[in-house]
Amino acid sequence: MRILIVEDDDRVAEALEAFLSRSGYVTVRAEDGAQALGLLGSDTEVVLLDLGLPDVDGVDLCRRIRAQSGVPVIIATARTDVHERIRGLRAGADDYIVKPYDVRELLARIEAVTRRLHPLDSHAAPADRSLIAIHDVRIDLVARRVLVSEQPIELTRKEFDIIAVLARYPGVPVPRERIIREVWNTDWQSFARSLEVHVASIRRKIGRSSLIETVRGVGYRLEG
Repeated sequence: MRILIVEDDDRVAEALEAFLSRSGYVTVRAEDGAQALGLLGSDTEVVLLDLGLPDVDGVDLCRRIRAQSGVPVIIATARTDVHERIRGLRAGADDYIVKPYDVRELLARIEAVTRRLHPLDSHAAPADRSLIAIHDVRIDLVARRVLVSEQPIELTRKEFDIIAVLARYPGVPVPRERIIREVWNTDWQSFARSLEVHVASIRRKIGRSSLIETVRGVGYRLEG
C-alpha cells in the first residue's frame, strides 16, 4: 500500500516513514501542498495530511485532493479546536487524529479507512483487485475461492480471510498484528499461534509452500 505523507516537519515525517515502513507500507513524502498534488497518483491509497503547511492551508488542500481523487484522507494535526475538526471533515477528510498520537492508533485508523474502501467481502471490489493470479494459483476475492491449476481448494473462512488480506498487498510484508486485527477483529497477541497454524494449513492445502513467505520479525508476504 502506498501512503502519501504531507508533512513539513522533518522529524515528524521521518518518524512516520520509519514506522509505516516497518509496518509494511510504502511511503512517499510531500513537504507542502504543491508537492502533494504533484505526487498524488492513482496508486496512492491513503493521504496523511498535516494542516499547518507552508504554502497552503491544509483544509483547502484537502478540498483540492478530494476534487480530483476519492483516496482516503486522514488529517493528522496539532490543531485541537473542534471547529478545525469540523472544517477538515466537511472538506472531505475521512478521519481526523490530533498530535501527539499513539502510532498504533494511527495504524488502526489507516486500516479502518482502507477496510471501508476495500472490504474483504465487498461485491463492489475493483476488477483489478478482485482476482489475483500467481503462477497457477488464482485467488478470487469476490467469489471467495482459491484455485490451483484450475482446481478449487477447500479453505475455511478464516484461512480464506488470511490469504485475502495478504492478496491485497502482493509482495509486501503484512505484519502479524494487522492480519490478526483484520481476520479476528482483535489485538490479542494470543492469536499469534492460531495465525501460524492457519498459515501452515493454507500452505499444505494449496501445495505451494513458497506462496506465503514468513518475514522474520514482521509477519507474512504473499509472493508478488
